[in-house]
This record gives sequence, C-alpha cells and structure tokens, in this order.
Amino acid sequence: MNGLELQDILLTFPEGGRRRTVLDIPYLKVTSGEHVGIRGASGSGKSSLLNVVSGLVLPDRGTVRWGATVPGALPEHERDRWRGQHIGFVFQDFQLFPELEALENVLLPATFTGWRIPEALIRRGRGLLEQMHVCPTRKVRALSRGEKQRVAIARAVLLKPGIILADEPTASLDEANAGQVTLLLSGYARTLGSTLLVVSHDDAVLANMDRVLD
Repeated sequence: MNGLELQDILLTFPEGGRRRTVLDIPYLKVTSGEHVGIRGASGSGKSSLLNVVSGLVLPDRGTVRWGATVPGALPEHERDRWRGQHIGFVFQDFQLFPELEALENVLLPATFTGWRIPEALIRRGRGLLEQMHVCPTRKVRALSRGEKQRVAIARAVLLKPGIILADEPTASLDEANAGQVTLLLSGYARTLGSTLLVVSHDDAVLANMDRVLD
C-alpha cells in the first residue's frame, strides 16, 4: 500500500438552509507507513477527514488517492470491498457486539470476505487477544472499557491492513488503559508497516506519532 494524497478537497454539510464547510484541504500527503496525529477543536472536521480518506464519505470536490487507487472513483460495492481489505478502524465507542464473545467480534472482518473463516485467521485472532490479555471466549458485555478497546484494536489489525484509522481511541479510558491502548495501537501499526491516522485530544497519544496536524 502506497501513501495517501488528498488534493483540492472540499466537504460541506447542510446547515440552516446553507452549506457549512467541514473540510477545505488544498493538499495533504502522508507517506506509506507514516503515523500521523490529527488534533483540533470539536466540530473542526477531524472525524469527517477519516471518513473521507476511507471512502465512507465522498467529498463535494477533490481527489483522495491511496497509491494507485482512488476510492471515490470505484463503484460502491468495490469501494466497500477495498475498504474491507485495506483499512482497519478503531473507534472511541468500540462498536462491538456485546452479546458476542471477544473472539467472535475480532473475527467479524473476516466474515465479509467469505462464508468460512480460515483456521489460520481464527488462530491469529485468538493469539492477538491472548497477547492483549483478553479471554477470547468472554462475552464483550462482561469486559471492562479497556478490554473492549483492546478487542477493537485486535479486530482492526486482524487482516493486517495497510491503513489503520483511529477516532479518539483513548477518550473514554482512564490514564492507565489509555497508555496501554496507545502502545498497542502504535506498536501493531509499526509491526505491520501500516499507515496510521489517529484523531485525538490526548497528548500522550499524539506524542507517539511521527507528526501532528492541527
């Protein structure tokens, strides 16, 4: 996976009968494997930027390019497939299924690529959870907030994505869990050689990045 390039990006949302500018980016480049923190006031478009670079939201104008791929130029089903193959997401609110076991949640990305999950992926998912000191068979509803975020990280890195996007991954955690999550997230991204984009207000998280965008 090559790096990210944004050119002439404009994103607006309707507000009070007008269009409010959410993103206006003349040019941005992130090299392959670079770790970039994104900091800014609430409502400044940080989460929208992650949605745009992942192809979840198409801008009003401009081009997002990951290497030779322009996600916005792909038909929707191909864009969804590309995202599933190349991007891992980590969210502030975890977005886990509480009645499923930790391992079942981790393996969910693999269910989008086929009916049968390869045994090697099951072993990898179980191994990731054991490395993170989370019992693979425990129901998510019984886990602490720190454990839930570790499950979310394991899910995000299961398929060894070239891109990891994290939206305020430590915002709902105490200091000890936030520190652990920060090290896990950046550590796995370094091991995989993944490009990492992290939206955060946490100075400790941003200190682990190669650079920070304000």
